[in-house]
Amino acid sequence: MSRVKLAFDCRYTRIGRHDGISRYTAGVVTELAKRPELEVTMLISDERQLAMLPELPWVTISGPTSVREPLVALQVNRLHPDAVITPMQTMGTLGRRYPLALTVHDLIYYSNPEPPRDLPGFVRVLWRLYHKAWWPQRMLLNGADAVVTVSETTRALIDAHHLTKRPVVVARNAADLPGPDEASAAAAAAETRSQARSVLYMGSFMPYKNVETLVRAVGELPGYTLHLLSKASEGDKARLSAVDPDARLVFHDGVSDEEYHRLLQEATALVTASLDEGFGIPLVESMGYGTPVVVSDIAVFREIGGEAALFAPATDAAAFARSIRSLEDAEEWRRRSLASRRQAEGFSWAESARALAELATGLPGRSARR
Repeated sequence: MSRVKLAFDCRYTRIGRHDGISRYTAGVVTELAKRPELEVTMLISDERQLAMLPELPWVTISGPTSVREPLVALQVNRLHPDAVITPMQTMGTLGRRYPLALTVHDLIYYSNPEPPRDLPGFVRVLWRLYHKAWWPQRMLLNGADAVVTVSETTRALIDAHHLTKRPVVVARNAADLPGPDEASAAAAAAETRSQARSVLYMGSFMPYKNVETLVRAVGELPGYTLHLLSKASEGDKARLSAVDPDARLVFHDGVSDEEYHRLLQEATALVTASLDEGFGIPLVESMGYGTPVVVSDIAVFREIGGEAALFAPATDAAAFARSIRSLEDAEEWRRRSLASRRQAEGFSWAESARALAELATGLPGRSARR
């Protein structure tokens, strides 16, 4: 049987360090390349992206925020792919001659309309307009042959809002887990880790991330330090420092993967109080190292954290503080640590790639919109 020629859109790969969609792209395309039924070509917009991607055939096309994006299919047509999968839902489709699957990671920006700050100004304006109604999303998704999403929670929301008539496939986010030795070492160090009084936050400082609740929670925990690992603007630092002067905060302004993993192996817990998410890769990363997570009680975190996580109402700082303090009991910390590793092992890039490969091999049988 001939192999399916799959073009995977890697243009959202960040240069230098992954964000969520970039890490998803690299994780799944690496595993897709191992599938014997596929012949994978990466679509990039900047050769510097290759440093963050596996060694695979690649083609350069225009960038996803370019004014040429509505007609990008005319560039992709030249590759004569059997199927194209993109990790976003905004890939241009005018004139396409190939089956296409678009990806929806979340629906956060309908209730939290502030766009990411690193987007060009004209894209930020379009972003806000796009999220003022559901019909643009429906139009885009129904213009594809299938839709991918990263969690059962988001699939349920897509269904609830009747966003597409196309089949929806879940290919979950995952993380590159350490070996079992690191997780075993964590459980063995329960006495030390439960007394570390160090909690980590990995994520942006956008309003829906609700980092203020974490600051207030640490303000109620004398001796604890909240490590804020992502790059923060001076405005973010000033705003969060003013929330509770008693809270001990350390702004790391971005960390390398090595430093991140070291901090995970030393911390009492990873924490997040997000009001909304499409997934939550830091949870899987933390649990993979056997480090417990204390998170807001939202549906997607229930899906990811399962019985291993500790949950608190998103805006209840006192509840977060109580949950964190419960981990001072070494036996409770050890129990959560072991459960965390078991939970993390349920997320796999290879399994996500299997779902996408199955989708890709079915897409050539669908009639592409022309």
